[in-house]
Amino acid sequence: MATSPPQNPSSGDPSDASSLAAAALEAPARVWRSLVARLPPLPDSSSFLAAVSDLQRRYLGVRRPRRRRRSALPLPLRPAAAHSARIAGEMPKAFIILDDVVQHTLTNLHSIHKSLLFWQAKAEGTNSQKVYFIIFERGPRAFVDATYQTLTRLGSNRRPVQYILHSASDMVSTKLAALTSMQHCLATFLAEIHSEVDKCREGLTENSDKSLHTLFIVLNTTFSKLEVSLRNAGEGQDELFTHDGNSYELFGKLPEVDVESSEWTEALATDGTSLVYQNLQKLDSFLSSQLSRHKRPNRLTIYWLPYTCGAVGLSVCSLWLLRHSSLMGSPDIDNWVRDAKESVAGFWDEHVEKPVRYFVNSHFYYLYFIFSMVAMLVAFCEQTEGRKLPEDLSVQAMLETLTMRYEKELIHPIQNLFSGELARAMLIQIQKLKLDLESGLLEMDQILRANAINFAVLAALPAFGLSLLLLVLLRTWIQRDHGAEGRGNIARCQRRLLLVDVERRLMEFQHYRDNGMEEEARCKFGLVLYTLDRLCKAVESHAKETGEWLSLREDIFDLAKLDMGTPDKMIVVSRLKWMYNCLLPFSSSRLPRL
Repeated sequence: MATSPPQNPSSGDPSDASSLAAAALEAPARVWRSLVARLPPLPDSSSFLAAVSDLQRRYLGVRRPRRRRRSALPLPLRPAAAHSARIAGEMPKAFIILDDVVQHTLTNLHSIHKSLLFWQAKAEGTNSQKVYFIIFERGPRAFVDATYQTLTRLGSNRRPVQYILHSASDMVSTKLAALTSMQHCLATFLAEIHSEVDKCREGLTENSDKSLHTLFIVLNTTFSKLEVSLRNAGEGQDELFTHDGNSYELFGKLPEVDVESSEWTEALATDGTSLVYQNLQKLDSFLSSQLSRHKRPNRLTIYWLPYTCGAVGLSVCSLWLLRHSSLMGSPDIDNWVRDAKESVAGFWDEHVEKPVRYFVNSHFYYLYFIFSMVAMLVAFCEQTEGRKLPEDLSVQAMLETLTMRYEKELIHPIQNLFSGELARAMLIQIQKLKLDLESGLLEMDQILRANAINFAVLAALPAFGLSLLLLVLLRTWIQRDHGAEGRGNIARCQRRLLLVDVERRLMEFQHYRDNGMEEEARCKFGLVLYTLDRLCKAVESHAKETGEWLSLREDIFDLAKLDMGTPDKMIVVSRLKWMYNCLLPFSSSRLPRL
């Protein structure tokens, strides 16, 4: 009997191949852990975590997520040791890890919050807006499917609009329920972190080993509660935590070995730190997989129809220009450009350059006549009166002197024409008449040219209005408000809305707490922390400009305290509303003057 040829290991059982791959990936980690165990202890500084993170990325394949948002609220650590460590710049390792955990949570909460706002707006929209969204704002494939369903139901005498509205309501309600559940889990997790940190604040400010030991205890508690809440978030969630019919844990358990024990080593601390970031990566991956099905569509998906029409129009315009360009042997574009240049040059020459040149020349000629006549009048009056005229003598007085002398000379016209001043007086009057005639012609010419310019401006008014509109749109697009951190009135309103959210959630937190609903109260407190973080970042730059930042920051931090009562926090909220310029309903330039 023939024997089968030996099999290539790469084409063998898939399970054997996967086990070999897992062993190959685990080998560098084992080698690294053995090397770290033989190295001397590293100094207690923040560079320790930087080296760990770098080695994680290189050898263990653990990648820390990119920092998108920086948490603005501090952890509830108020001892003098923590404060002095912050000032000296030597942050304990536990502080850095906790800050990363809080930052990941706030980033994920922000993504969920943006999607929630989008779907809530769709849920509150009109029926026509819902129909338009289902057909035109979900991408080309959804457009084809919705069109097919509509035509099919029209042919079968059914109501396609009711079907579309029912589909929209089901889709929006499903997404809102899933996003609200994820928000509830993460907000509770954030509140649990602050609560546990407040309980263990003394241990977290000890030396590096003790702070890490306390940190691992805190994170084990919070991560285990988060996993339970994610499992119980809704129907079908247990299926996400099963593989091949077996249930698995989402987060790894951190070591809780006492630092006084011989089992506590530097390698154990390194492995625990690596496991924290692995848990964060697992949390990000889990939330990304869930959020990908329920997040808001991107801008390209929502506006695919206008973008497609614009692309088609641009393509048609480009083909038309290409057809009339020199690349296709057509001189049309060159002729159009030349005609446009000639038109602009002709308009400039006819309606700008020539009127200005004529205005300057005519006024210069007019001024020359005036100065000439005045000089003649001065010489005539000084000669006839035999004295020097005063400097403040007006032209009208000199003309009266000329008139009186002229009337006197007319008594003997023949004699005075040859031997008197009659001829000279007549020449000055002719000069005056010519000056009046030039002045009248100049005014009439100015009126005619002004009318011509007005007609030209009216003809160019549509083009000017279109250009102005484009400039305004461009300026609006460049200087648009960037959310609550912007400088316009819309940004100011959004900052006040954040403050309103803080006030409302504080009241809800107190209501749930009074009724014994601790889990709901923790969720509301986590949402308060998230909203305060957004408010703190939104007002920071504006408050620094007005010198309010130090006082405003302390008031916002007071609202995040666990040991401060809700009535006192409501007083702080009231003070925030009316005492700080960046949170007023109008800008400082509109403040009433007392």
